[in-house]
Amino acid sequence: MTLSSFQADAARLGLTLVIAAFGGAVFHWLGLPAAWLSGAMVFVAVATLAGAPTLLPNRLRDALFVAIGISMGAGVRPDVVERVGEWPFSMALLVVVVVCVTLVGYMVLHFGAKWSRETAYFGAIPGALSYVIALATDRGADLPRIASSQSLRLFVLVAILPFAVVSSSGGIHGDGGAPLVSSLREILIGVPLCLVASWLAVKLRVPGGWMTGAFFMSAGLNASGLLTLVLPQYVVVPCFVMMGAMIGCRFANMTLRQFLSVLGASLAAFSAAFLTSIAGALLVSNLVDIPFGQALLAYAPGGLEVMTLLAFMLDLDPAFVAAHQIARFTGMVLLLPFVTGLVLGRRQTEEQ
Repeated sequence: MTLSSFQADAARLGLTLVIAAFGGAVFHWLGLPAAWLSGAMVFVAVATLAGAPTLLPNRLRDALFVAIGISMGAGVRPDVVERVGEWPFSMALLVVVVVCVTLVGYMVLHFGAKWSRETAYFGAIPGALSYVIALATDRGADLPRIASSQSLRLFVLVAILPFAVVSSSGGIHGDGGAPLVSSLREILIGVPLCLVASWLAVKLRVPGGWMTGAFFMSAGLNASGLLTLVLPQYVVVPCFVMMGAMIGCRFANMTLRQFLSVLGASLAAFSAAFLTSIAGALLVSNLVDIPFGQALLAYAPGGLEVMTLLAFMLDLDPAFVAAHQIARFTGMVLLLPFVTGLVLGRRQTEEQ
């Protein structure tokens, strides 16, 4: 990287963070839930679609995931072991919900919006964008439509889920804060352990490895009572802002015309998929006796990192949400090639 390109990227990053911080501050001033995350996301997304040269480098993103993973682990209390018995039934129902979410999304995109079978199929799959794009490339599907549909789905989820969760629980107890305080000794011990866990998770190709490794190490330390690992708010809040900026930057490869062309179909498919997730969350909430908002975040067709972060910010159980999102992601990665072959048949190159 030349000096001029480095300076250009630094300027783009600075602009992105200024926009994100302003958006988060506006939403926080308005008293909206998950304000720093959703406000940053909305303002950066709008700026990106308007042509602003936004940027959040991958290395900064990885460091951000580690810090957020450590922070979310603070939401796991020593009684977490007692709640593990709630998970088997909800995990089983998760499989049914994922299949139904994909099916209703596919029907809307294929039969309603007249997308091709391949494009509708990959556009309806909930989450795992990078993996979905890789599979869709081999199938010759319409990649811009798929990326636009998937990005819009995550955007809408982050924009509306905090309101849905807060309205169902009657309020919010915090915005990612924690009443506990770590000593310097606990931070010096806990943070390196989380960094090692993240590195191992990435090497082992665990879904969302940078965040997942740090989260489960932090959660284990906090749940065991061995130490209290809580990052200060002056570290946590900027992380929320940068996470929002990262989601907003996903629209960088999309023109406003492309965005508008897929808007109607993507929103219709999202609405059908989200209603299906709500039905599954209502069922498991009543049968297992857990908060509806917690079940909704576990079943929501969104990204692992973002859904778990929202659980933490909205004072719900991040371990429950993370476990279900990881199970969904892992199952998709393992089964999607096989399921895709069954649904779409062999690739054209294989048929020739």
